Amino acid sequence: MMTRLLAPSRKLSIVCGLLLFLDAPRLLLGEPTTAAVSAFNAYSKSVESRLAQQHRSRNAFLAPVASDAMSAETRLRQGEQIIERLTPPASVDFSGALLHHWRGTAFAPGAKAADFDRLMRNFNSYPKNFSPQVVQARVLSQNGDRMQSWMRVRQHHVITVVMDTTYDITFGHLDVQHGYSISQSTRIAEIASPGTSAERTLKANEEHGFLWRLNTYWSYEERDGGLYLQIEAVSLTRSIPSGLGWAIRPYVESVPRESLEFTLRSACSALRR
Repeated sequence: MMTRLLAPSRKLSIVCGLLLFLDAPRLLLGEPTTAAVSAFNAYSKSVESRLAQQHRSRNAFLAPVASDAMSAETRLRQGEQIIERLTPPASVDFSGALLHHWRGTAFAPGAKAADFDRLMRNFNSYPKNFSPQVVQARVLSQNGDRMQSWMRVRQHHVITVVMDTTYDITFGHLDVQHGYSISQSTRIAEIASPGTSAERTLKANEEHGFLWRLNTYWSYEERDGGLYLQIEAVSLTRSIPSGLGWAIRPYVESVPRESLEFTLRSACSALRR
């Protein structure tokens, strides 16, 4: 009985906390500080440097995955997704913002590296393959393995948020069995009343800071009769106003993980189709 009572109470606390979060003073909202953006860029650059080193080696193309009694590869081949939190300690100062870093690894039986490369480049199919998070998607420009893309994304976690996003994307490969992509956000704008006659892009001082920056890094390796997929997501969001951590910190910290899990799961499902 106590367990049944606690769950609604926790949800009510999150909802109340979010209402306070949304109603926080405007000076806490809008664009991230210059210091926060610099810290995010520096952190992302360190991640990209480490990935560049990985992507030069067939034997270390994917990051090692932590595992306990059973080997990581056995768990993956049995259909398990392994999700790891790589977010730096809270002592790292991101100046009024929160940085989130997650990594997910999965195995797609029977899939080929070429299959995944086609999947990632086919933006017209994103609303089908990554529904309901991706509502619309298209390529804005392309030059060989470099492109700029636009996506309208919908996030629903207690509340629903719709954002228009643009990314610079680079595709690469070591050989026919090993490939990667780097996606760096260049613009993220929150949309009010999407899909209605009142739809509009919120101004910087009106946005709630649910997502300020998002870089996504895919690495994939074909072996063992299938494809090992690894995705890392580094994102920047507004910080939690003082006194509200008890109510909404679990929510704020769960959103990046759940989004990464959804993306990884959807990619594996699309490969099976």
